[in-house]
Amino acid sequence: MYVIGTAGHVDHGKSTLVKALTGIDPDRWAEEQRREMTIDLGFAWLTLPSGRSVSLIDVPGHERFIKNMLAGVGGLDAALLVVAADESVMPQTVEHLAILDLLEVCHGVVALTKADLVDDEWLALVREEVSGRLRGSSLEHAALVPVSARSGQGLDALCRALDLALDATPSRSVARGAPRLPVDRSFTIGGFGTVVTGTLIDGPLAVGQELAVLPAGLRARVRGLQTHRQREEVALPGTRVAVNLAGVHHRQIARGDVLAPPDTLRPTSIFDLRLRVLDDAPAPIVQNAALDLFTGAAEVRCRVTLLDAEALEPGASGWAQVRLERPVAVARGDRCILRVPSPGRTVAGGQVVDAHPPRHRRFRPEVLATLETLARGDPAELLLQALGDGPPRPLDEALPGVAAPVARQITERLAREGRILVLSELREAHGGGEPGGQEMVAPAGSQGVSTAERTPAPRQPGLLIASAGWARLVERMEPALRAYHTRFPLRRGMPREELRQRLRLTPRALAVVVEEAARQQVVGRDETSVWLAGHDPRPGPAEQDALDAALAAMRRAPYSPPAPDLDGELLAWALERRIFVRVAPDVYLLPEIYAELLAWVQTTIVREGSVSVGQLRDRFGSSRKYALAFLEHLDERKITRREGEGRVLA
Repeated sequence: MYVIGTAGHVDHGKSTLVKALTGIDPDRWAEEQRREMTIDLGFAWLTLPSGRSVSLIDVPGHERFIKNMLAGVGGLDAALLVVAADESVMPQTVEHLAILDLLEVCHGVVALTKADLVDDEWLALVREEVSGRLRGSSLEHAALVPVSARSGQGLDALCRALDLALDATPSRSVARGAPRLPVDRSFTIGGFGTVVTGTLIDGPLAVGQELAVLPAGLRARVRGLQTHRQREEVALPGTRVAVNLAGVHHRQIARGDVLAPPDTLRPTSIFDLRLRVLDDAPAPIVQNAALDLFTGAAEVRCRVTLLDAEALEPGASGWAQVRLERPVAVARGDRCILRVPSPGRTVAGGQVVDAHPPRHRRFRPEVLATLETLARGDPAELLLQALGDGPPRPLDEALPGVAAPVARQITERLAREGRILVLSELREAHGGGEPGGQEMVAPAGSQGVSTAERTPAPRQPGLLIASAGWARLVERMEPALRAYHTRFPLRRGMPREELRQRLRLTPRALAVVVEEAARQQVVGRDETSVWLAGHDPRPGPAEQDALDAALAAMRRAPYSPPAPDLDGELLAWALERRIFVRVAPDVYLLPEIYAELLAWVQTTIVREGSVSVGQLRDRFGSSRKYALAFLEHLDERKITRREGEGRVLA
């Protein structure tokens, strides 16, 4: 299925030609028929000699209705440019041809209508003038066919020429993503309710499908579909479709709205585009110019920010960002037309390269480089450009508007090639301490196993970072950790939050960066800190002497030991290595003594039902201070609980 749109000056016979070709009068309004002038869009269809079915959109030719014309040419496969042989090229012929050129409608045929009213010599002159006008335009190679809608002259040749033009026209019936239907009409039919029409693009539409009406965000359901008045269960992209909707009133939908599945298309009030000014534009486009923008079937006022020039002269091209008066639903690759509002005149057009950009500052090389990459359209290059050498980013943020399966394929390929890293994050970490707090009595000098070092749950897709970004991140991380080890030689590692702030990462990004760095054996980590791989904090000779002296003093009075008189850093190192066990702020025990006391308390409670402070004090010959501190510690650990004057197992 193909969609062909007419173009040409008023009274050059577009509607008459469409009726002669199809038997359908595209002028549906009484005023159009009375005035014999097309005011709004008309629609018809025919089957060409090849058997190919085509839709015809008949557009108004009068300059007063150019906005209606623009609403009908957004989804064309080919154009039928109509030039009356008795008048030749006229002002709206020129403007319509310019619009087709800006929209890059590259296939079509020129019908030289009213050929029966002129002689061969005059017709030859018209051919020459029209050919000159086409030269350099997107329709430069279009066939010129003399016709007469009233006598039937040339109609068969015109149909054959249309067939030949469509032979070279790529079909849009192959799905490229989620369906979009720019609405050009909305009305109601008795017994059916709301009906909208438009040219379906990008994907198929099915009966029963839920749709969003954008930009308002209303929800509707497809009750029925018709193409050329034939019911369809599924409408294919590239076809003219009438959609019967449930859940919305026809007055809630206006020309320019877009139907799309929920969450597949996001309206925008700002987008970037490559702008081309017409050669015959009356004046340059200047910074912050106020223009009318047309895209799809939508019309909206806008302001233009020129990103690489002070002004765009006629015939020039440049990068621009448009700020819209109200949101519209557009996607990357969509084309648009820009017109001066008064007096109305088409001056420029362009193609959307980013539908959801941030606001740009002008004349920024990095912004222009990004736009050049976007314009080339290679999604892999777009992803690499978005990542740059910056921090990790989610895939849907770095590569918006690309279908998920395609995005995953690109990601996997770039990862295999070593150009990006996919940083995975853990669902949850398994493991933990043994019941009863026994992990506190590991042998002196043992490291234990941190929660993060236990067997993880399956990894989930996380964040992406370019190889250059990863190298830069490691270059920043290693010196930061090395400096921390130099400053605090006895600490296991830098606190995660401090490292996060130094690297200026989000908590999520830090988590996946640390996991990847550990996998690459760049760092070690536990739940709270990160250190350089191979870092093993050890006390110096003087610190070791102080530690040995403290241990000797504790062994001389193992059940009522003195608190170790050590520097805070050395004491923290000893506690981390389980050389001591802290029971209370001023009570420390050797690990083997802690284990002995714990085992006696548990055994005594099982045998006698409870244990008291006095029993513990008397059994081990300590003081009430130590016995009470130890039992309160067990209460805090929820190994025991107080009941009257004694303790029972918790």
